[in-house]
Amino acid sequence: IRMLNFNAPPLKNTAAEPVWKVLIYDRFGQDIISPLLSVKELRDMGITLHLLLHSDRDPIPDVPAIYFVMPTEENIDRICQDLRNQLYESYYLNFISAISRSKLEDIASAALAANAVTQVTKVFDQYLNFITLEDDMFILCHQNKELISYHAINRADIQDTDMEAIMDTIVDSLFCFFVTLGAVPIIRCPRGNAAEMVAVKLDKKLRENLRDARNSLFTGDSMTAGQFSFQRPLFVLVDRNVDMATPLHHTWTYQALIHDVLDFHLNRVVMEEGMGVEPSPAGARPKKKSRKTYDLTAADKFWQKHKGSPFPEVAESVQEELDTYRAQEDEVKRLKSIMGLEGEDEGAISMLSDNTAKLTSAVSSLPELLEKKRLIDLHTNVATAVLDHIKSRKLDVYFEFEEKLMSKSTLDKSLLDIISDPDGTHTNTLTLIIIYHTGISAKSSDLEQYKKALLDAGCDLSPLNYIKQWKAFTKMAATPANYGNSGVKPMGLFSRVMNTGSQFVMEGVKNLVLKQHNLPVTRILDNLMEMNSIPRNKNPFQEAIVFVVGGGNFIEYQNLVDYTKSKQGKKVVYGCSELFNASQFIKQLSQLGQK
Repeated sequence: IRMLNFNAPPLKNTAAEPVWKVLIYDRFGQDIISPLLSVKELRDMGITLHLLLHSDRDPIPDVPAIYFVMPTEENIDRICQDLRNQLYESYYLNFISAISRSKLEDIASAALAANAVTQVTKVFDQYLNFITLEDDMFILCHQNKELISYHAINRADIQDTDMEAIMDTIVDSLFCFFVTLGAVPIIRCPRGNAAEMVAVKLDKKLRENLRDARNSLFTGDSMTAGQFSFQRPLFVLVDRNVDMATPLHHTWTYQALIHDVLDFHLNRVVMEEGMGVEPSPAGARPKKKSRKTYDLTAADKFWQKHKGSPFPEVAESVQEELDTYRAQEDEVKRLKSIMGLEGEDEGAISMLSDNTAKLTSAVSSLPELLEKKRLIDLHTNVATAVLDHIKSRKLDVYFEFEEKLMSKSTLDKSLLDIISDPDGTHTNTLTLIIIYHTGISAKSSDLEQYKKALLDAGCDLSPLNYIKQWKAFTKMAATPANYGNSGVKPMGLFSRVMNTGSQFVMEGVKNLVLKQHNLPVTRILDNLMEMNSIPRNKNPFQEAIVFVVGGGNFIEYQNLVDYTKSKQGKKVVYGCSELFNASQFIKQLSQLGQK
């Protein structure tokens, strides 16, 4: 927001008309801004146009332009071209990561040649090279994420120079994160893996910056007082290899399920309209499905409250919201008629204002009711789509199997029966085996049987091959992740959702209630935060950041959120190099396991 206000603190007096300006970003800048600010919020800040740097842009000579881009060779060339073509009245150049001196000189010479030196008003290093998805969650990048993926880091044929480049990319983003936070962390990591390489490089970069007191990013006026307290935060770096089972798990909470079964990126769900609509009559052209996008943001109170809830609870809450709204529908009709808007487009409503008392109350309560309706529709559509996937892929059944596997409870069916089940979908059964293998180390005779059954079912076994190599390589003692006793307990059938008037027909779907257990990453964090391994001469940490090198998931994030809720006054932020769901992770394992 500061950057969009020409790097000045936003004025408290909102009565002043904002200065109209254009925002020019590259794909990286677009990804950073889109989960944070809606188009409406940008407009309120005076951004009339937002355009990609490498698109065809017409000159708008009397308007200032704010650039938000990575300092890459091609981006710098394009900025120089913009200066030569005199596209805008003034230029505010904001670089996502620090720009090198040589590239700055390139811009300076282009500005001189174009006689535009006075128009380049400000040049800023923003140190914003990471994407914030939640107040307590961030990822490193969405563009080119395969360059720092689990697959990239764990390739058998990786060159040292490639590994250095991957580590530098990760460290640059983490450095930006701590500059933005205004805090120098205390770093903890395991030895002998990628997480340690990141820790060593980050430590060096932080020390170098602190050594130069005049130009340090962590001291002096340049920093707004750190958002954290006086205590330095704990920074726990872990490697994905610490826990391979969790990202393969099927999930049962709303946000994680959406990420698992729908197209969900940067807090936006893209869905095809009318999924599961009756087929068109024979010979008729199939209707073109329109795509609908929904933003799931912090402003959506239902989402904030229920994104971490088990899916059955969500379905029930959507139904309740729907029932409450139906009771208010007459009120909506009444308010519309007061405003003379029976058939009117709802967009027109926000334009109205009148001084009669009746109208004033209608103007204030109608938009609120309509917004409520929009959110109910959004969650009805999204939850229905998720429910369809749960039913067609038997996700509830697999989820229950996995929880029992991990907590070593007895299974209703043997693993072999599950694999041979003609209804079982390939990725589901393969996921089960891999989880079983990472958690418990199946006997090799059993494993051969499972492999044969999977091959008969038409599965690609490359992911399993990789897990086998990985286990042999890490020589991990067969200590299964300790999940405590049985993970889920089925409850009686869904209480209200089962009634006939419900939007969600849950027949045949199990109502599983999650039992709280800390996942491996949460347990590592807990030990370090509480200083369990250190004699009691230090205070436990109040604030921590957990970062998973090699990729993370919403299951781990939710587990940390639940952990924090149980600890008074503690703040935990979760970060990872990329976010993947089970099938995306299996795909990477498959590439690694191909002979």
